[in-house]
Amino acid sequence: MTPQNRAELYLFGTTFIWGGTFVAVKLGLADLSPMLLVALRFTLAASLLLLFFFRRILQIRRILLWKGFFLGLLLFLGFALQTVGLNDTTASKSAFITGLMVIFTPFFQFAIEKRAPKFGNILGVAIVTVGLWLLTSPSGAGFTFGDFLTLLCAAVFGFYLVMLDLISKDQDALQLTFLQMAAPAALGWAATPLVETAFARPTEVAVAVLIYCALLGNVLCGYLQTRYQQDTTPTRAAIIFTIEPLWASILGYFLLQERIGYGGMIGGAVIIAGILVSELSDSSSSRTAAK
Repeated sequence: MTPQNRAELYLFGTTFIWGGTFVAVKLGLADLSPMLLVALRFTLAASLLLLFFFRRILQIRRILLWKGFFLGLLLFLGFALQTVGLNDTTASKSAFITGLMVIFTPFFQFAIEKRAPKFGNILGVAIVTVGLWLLTSPSGAGFTFGDFLTLLCAAVFGFYLVMLDLISKDQDALQLTFLQMAAPAALGWAATPLVETAFARPTEVAVAVLIYCALLGNVLCGYLQTRYQQDTTPTRAAIIFTIEPLWASILGYFLLQERIGYGGMIGGAVIIAGILVSELSDSSSSRTAAK
C-alpha cells in the first residue's frame, strides 16, 4: 500500500465519524447555545491532548504557534458558521452543503499553490457537484439563512484544506493538532458573550454530544487529517470528505426522522461515482507514468 493510498484510507475513515457529528450537534443544540457548544467541544479536545501529551506539547516552537493559530482560526470560523447554521437547517442538509467545499478547494489550491488539479479530479468534482445538488434540491425546503452560513463554512473549509496541505508538511502532527484545538477554544470563549445569550443544560445528551465531538470528531479525526492529508492532495481529500453527507443522512433518517427522498438517494450514488472516477483516474495515471 502506497503512502497516498494509506492516507486516503484513513481520511475515508474519518468521514464516518464526521458524518455523525452533524446529527450530534443538531441534538446538542437543544441543550447548548451554538457558540458555547463550539467553545466547549474544542476546550475539551485541547484539554485531553494536553493531559496525555503535556511534555511533547511544551516543546512547540514559536513559528509553529503562529501557523497552528492560523489553522485554528480557520477551523473556528468554519465550525462556528456550521454550528450556528444548524439552528436553521437540518443535519442532512448541513452535511450536504458543507460537502460543497469540494468545489472551492481546487480554486484555492490553484490560486495559492499554483497546482492545477488533474483531469480526473476535475471530472470527479463535476460529478460530485451534481450528486450534491440532487441530494439537496429535491427537499423543497428552500434556501435558508442557515444554509447560507453553511455555504460560507464550506468555502472556509475549502481554504483550510489547502492551507493545511501547505503548513502540515514536516511539522509535528500532534503539536499542530493541539494548536488547532486550543485556538478555536480560546476564540469560542471570546466570541460567545459577543454573539449570543449563552445557555447550557447539563443533560445526558449534551454531555454525550460533547464527548463524541471532542474526543472522536476533534482529537482523533483532527490528528488523522493533520497527519495524513499531506500524503494526498487537497482536491482528492475534499472529494473523499464529500462521503460525509451519506453517513449524516443515514443517521439523520434514523435519529432525527429526516428524509432525503428518491432524488437524495440517487445523489448519494452519484457522489460515490464521482469519488471513484477521481480515485481510479489518478491510479491509472500513476500506473501509466510508472511504465
